[in-house]
Order: sequence, then C-alpha cells, then structure tokens
Amino acid sequence: MTPFAAAIAGFGVGFALICGAGPEVRAEEPWMTLGEFAEMPAPARSGYAPVNDIEMYYAVYGAGEPLILLHGGLGNADYWANQIPAFAERYQVIVADSRGHGRSTRSDQPYSYALMASDVIALMDHLQIDRASLVGWSDGGIIGLDIAMNHPERLDKLFAFGANYNVGGLRADVADSTVFNAYIEKAGTDYERLSKTPAEYEAFLEAIGGMWATQPNYTADQLRAITVPTMIADGAHDEGIKQEHTKEMAELIPGAELLVMPDVSHFAMWQKPAEFNRAVLDFLAEE
Repeated sequence: MTPFAAAIAGFGVGFALICGAGPEVRAEEPWMTLGEFAEMPAPARSGYAPVNDIEMYYAVYGAGEPLILLHGGLGNADYWANQIPAFAERYQVIVADSRGHGRSTRSDQPYSYALMASDVIALMDHLQIDRASLVGWSDGGIIGLDIAMNHPERLDKLFAFGANYNVGGLRADVADSTVFNAYIEKAGTDYERLSKTPAEYEAFLEAIGGMWATQPNYTADQLRAITVPTMIADGAHDEGIKQEHTKEMAELIPGAELLVMPDVSHFAMWQKPAEFNRAVLDFLAEE
C-alpha cells in the first residue's frame, strides 16, 4: 500500500476510489450523477502569479466587486464554468488553480490548508485586491474558513459549500459512492490534461492524502471567533460530509446562515447550477 493509500484509508476512503474503479453512474435523480459540465468562457485576462514557492494559475472575468472562486480537492478552476457567466454579470470573478492542481505548480512543502490559504492571500496581493468575497467548494470552502479565521480583513463574505472543520465530519462510507468515484476519475483525467507534471498524479495524490488524513483540525473556538459574514451550505445527499457536521459549523460561527440544498450532493454546482448560482448571488446581495 502506498503512503497515499494508507492516508486515505485512515479516514475511510479506499485507494480503489482514487483509481476511479466502479460502475458508471446512471440515475435520474440529480444527486445520483455528477451533473452537467460547461465549457469555460474566455477570460478577460489570465496568467501565472509568483505565489510563495509556486506559480499559481488564475483567470479573471467580468467587472465589479471582486469575487474569488476556490475549487475542491483534486479539481481545478475550470470546474466553475457553470458559475462564471452568472457571477461575472455582477462581479469581477477570479478563479485559480490551487497549488499542484490544474495548471499550478507545487513544491516539496507538505500540503496544508494554512499554506493554501496563504497562497490565496498572496494571489490577492499580486492582483492588488485588498478585499473580496469568496465562494469555496469542498477544500476551497475549508481554505475560505482558514482565511476567515486568520485574515478576516481580506474578506467581505464567505460562502462555504461542502466543507468540514475537522476529520470527524467525514462520512466513512464515501468509498462506496459511485458518484464520488466518478469525480475522482474525472479529476485524474483532467490532471493529466492540464498539469505541468502529468505523469506525477500518484505523487500528487499521496501529498494531498497526507493532508486529508489529519486536516482540517480547527477547534470550535476558532469557528466561534469568525467575524466574516458566512453561509455554510451543502447538499442534502453529500457523499463525503455528515449533515450534522454542516449544521454544527453553522451553529458555531456567529451569525452564520445555513443552507442545505435538496436533491443535490457534494457536486451541486454541476447538478443544479441555476439553483446553486441563485443561492450564492442572493447571499452576496444581502445587506
């Protein structure tokens, strides 16, 4: 067993999941498929920012107040294609590939949410963005929580979907999910297509797995100290996050709103993009 396999098994996700093994997902309910994938629109500008010890890919769309979109683990910025056109009508939308994901490079530093949060802050500095609202999905939501805890002066609002604040919030049966298997398989294919190191997927997985085995590990008091206006959201059928954990996070963060979207899972932005987009835009528009 590789170190990555051991790390994933440590919180209930078997290595067979990562290999993409499993039946093709066929179902009628939205939450039983990954959903629909759109083509990425052409950005107003894009490039690579020298961030900490990596080169971080980013792309910018639209105009207005800045809105940062952070993808989930193993994913990439293109996974926001269903959201960018709607959000860019009102906001300057910034998407980025987290370190080692998509087009961004990685270093030998061990992965941590604090490190990836510092990457986002450095990207904001590079783009001369003092403050922004942030929409984070899965790992992106956790990064958003880290920024809200440690750099609240940089955030206007935080919409965190499918996040957890400790490993106790993870479901032990996620390895049985054909939908999650399908996501892992898609992420692997996209990594090989986009990465500057396409042959190093297993090493990348091992590095990420080392983080997932023990992180995040925030405390209840850290959540209670968050002052950024926050929406904690998830799908009613999330394959990986316990619903009671989502509700607990919303209760711990002062003034946080809770949204549990029906008929979707961890992948609501693909399964019901119009509903997901409306929820985000309504939250951002609140006074």
